[in-house]
Amino acid sequence: MIAPVELSQASLAKIQAARQVITPGYDRTLTRVGIVHFGVGGFHRSHQAMYLDQLLSLGRDRDWGVCGVGLLPADRARAGALRRQDCLYTLLAKQDDGTPEARIIGSLAECLYAPDEPQKVMARLTAPTTRIVSLTITEGGYNVDQATGAFDTSDAGVTSDAANPTTPQTVFGYVVEALGLRRAAGVAPFTVLSCDNLPGNGNVARTAFAGFADMRDPGLAAWIRASVAFPNSMVDRITPATTPDHAAEVRERFGVDDRCPVVCEPFTQWVIEENFPRGRPSWERAGVQMVPDVHPYELMKLRLLNVSHQALAYPGYLCGYRRADEAVRDQLFERFLLGYMEYEAGPTLPPVPGIDLSWYRHSVIRRFANSALGDTIARLCADTSDRIPKWMVPVVRHNLQSGGEVRRSATVIAAWARYALGVDEQGRHISVIDKRSHLTKALARESLAQPLAFIECPALFGTLAQETAFAAAYTDALMSFRQSGVRATLERITADLPAPSSFGQPAGS
Repeated sequence: MIAPVELSQASLAKIQAARQVITPGYDRTLTRVGIVHFGVGGFHRSHQAMYLDQLLSLGRDRDWGVCGVGLLPADRARAGALRRQDCLYTLLAKQDDGTPEARIIGSLAECLYAPDEPQKVMARLTAPTTRIVSLTITEGGYNVDQATGAFDTSDAGVTSDAANPTTPQTVFGYVVEALGLRRAAGVAPFTVLSCDNLPGNGNVARTAFAGFADMRDPGLAAWIRASVAFPNSMVDRITPATTPDHAAEVRERFGVDDRCPVVCEPFTQWVIEENFPRGRPSWERAGVQMVPDVHPYELMKLRLLNVSHQALAYPGYLCGYRRADEAVRDQLFERFLLGYMEYEAGPTLPPVPGIDLSWYRHSVIRRFANSALGDTIARLCADTSDRIPKWMVPVVRHNLQSGGEVRRSATVIAAWARYALGVDEQGRHISVIDKRSHLTKALARESLAQPLAFIECPALFGTLAQETAFAAAYTDALMSFRQSGVRATLERITADLPAPSSFGQPAGS
């Protein structure tokens, strides 16, 4: 074991000399903040910050360092930990055989916790040098009603910020107040770049921030709609939650004492709509795809990878699996996922430039099977009410309209309803993590007597329960879960439906 060194700017030279760790190959003192990012969690640090670090290592884009901003209570400890190590952290990309590549990321120039230092955050947002504000605030963080598509004005934080614009609490309050101040000062607006897993995430962001602005100043709202760019983007990199074991591994294997490392898979992809009126980093030099239309790429990723995570998660957890790689290595689950991707998600996708979808489907299975990540099924099951309605329900509606298959999708949603009861098939308690858990648990209990109760919730499913073909497939799966169990149900369904044409094809071929 190498004697550990506490990560800091001062220790980088020692780390580089004695350890197998890639360190920033650039002078960080020359980096200036050009991006303010809300939500400095694991995904931002494994993905967007990594791409910028690569550009800085090429000697480029020194004006595009990141100021990370946290708003939630859990962000205070992370911001403090990052600041104690000069905003450096270790990114550990793990191959399936466990071989890791350790890289210390230096593109974070500053980390702020907004509730403790609101003036500093606002100063960064209003500075003319800030030309992009980016976001990873989760799928549900945009406060857009899933049924109406409108901004929800009833949230307590939102109503407080609308009434007290100079003392914001939410991301909407900070961003809109900063845009208003820039407008008044004659400073051009920054571009708002969503990096969350949402169809048309830039469009959703525009709806959210302009919708909030409507609450306080319709004139400002109109200016935001007309003058602020909201490019769409697609982001992809599996990034499990960091655990104490990850910090221990970085310390013991690489001799770096890091309070907040990040573990991820080797694969990474970022596709961004070319819409940056005030300039942007030269992302394409780091492998980012800059395109005129993100839509085909985002549908591919959301409907194949993200929904497959959901299709694996609920039945897998109920059957007793706790890790994604263990579940997907079970051929029953592999067959189920490949069938869903080929016969239900696939027909809803437009052609994707440069992508062979058969290869992509198998790459999804291969990535899920990466045992070195230790990705938990509990992580995949969290926040379902923000995911299934946005990611899977559109697949169902498309197939119902076209006469396509919906049975696998119905089975996944039935598995969610069974999972929401809060107990697996072995009788073990399930901790359901979802901001609507009270609602989904109540609906799941009601469905014990009334099978359609769960999908009759318009806030989650709209009018889906009224679609006869879907309701029948959903009820069949739900009742089969109760009478025969999840595994027997999946075995029957995968036997009754066509096998995927590529089943058994070597992963990655």
